[in-house]
Amino acid sequence: MNQDHRIACASPEWAQFLEEVVVPFALDGVELGDDVLEIGAGPGKTTDILRVRTAHLTAVELDDDLAAQLTARLEGTNVDVVHADASALPLPDGRFSGAVAFTMLHHVPTAELQDRIFAELARVVAPGATVVLSDSVHSDALAGFHADDTYNPVDPATLEARLTAAGFANVDVDANAERFAARAVA
Repeated sequence: MNQDHRIACASPEWAQFLEEVVVPFALDGVELGDDVLEIGAGPGKTTDILRVRTAHLTAVELDDDLAAQLTARLEGTNVDVVHADASALPLPDGRFSGAVAFTMLHHVPTAELQDRIFAELARVVAPGATVVLSDSVHSDALAGFHADDTYNPVDPATLEARLTAAGFANVDVDANAERFAARAVA
């Protein structure tokens, strides 16, 4: 992420927006269970929201500094931080009762890597578990905000086919002009 993006994603205003808008929209009617996986935790604003809703949360983060900061901040809590690439998760098959990815898929540089992430999520959640993916839809303003940064937004119209190809069933995509939430069952 570029510096402006890092600052924005660590801000209290962003945390409030996640708590009041993004997470309720994405998790409406979803039960994730007591052993949840979050990929792309970043500075941990969604991690903070999720960790009070489940018995155990595993937060995966690729960035060295963000993973180290999150590990230190959440030591002694119900959160395990894993410093790893979500397209090759070092986690066992069928372990998690649910999984989520909030506002991170647009940072994955190619559709092929996004699809590998989808397949990894299908592998590590238990049969019948729900995976929720939420992100912004493309806009010129967001593209500008991502100057000197990876910006590869997911087209929500393609998600049903992509998630089905990754091994999911019962794919539901809810999209509006600003964001989408895809819910799929392993």
